Amino acid sequence: MNKEGIAASSGSACTSGSLEPSHVMRAMGIPYTAAHGTIRFSLSRYNTEEEVGRVIAAVPPIIAQLRKLSPYWSGDGPVTNPEQAFQPEYA
Repeated sequence: MNKEGIAASSGSACTSGSLEPSHVMRAMGIPYTAAHGTIRFSLSRYNTEEEVGRVIAAVPPIIAQLRKLSPYWSGDGPVTNPEQAFQPEYA
């Protein structure tokens, strides 16, 4: 999103730099893997409708690209057993 000029974060403001998902998301009962997939946008009264519209247009292609890289997503949806996504396969 940075390449698109969009400021966003994958975690809460108070855990900036941490690889752990937001403790707020976890407290809400959001599964660990889903909490890792959240995005935080910070807006103010100074943001314009045009800026919000630009973000709305830019985010879906970025998500599609990230899903191609994710072990938690297959071609047509979330994997059935995400806890096994990183399990090694032995020959």
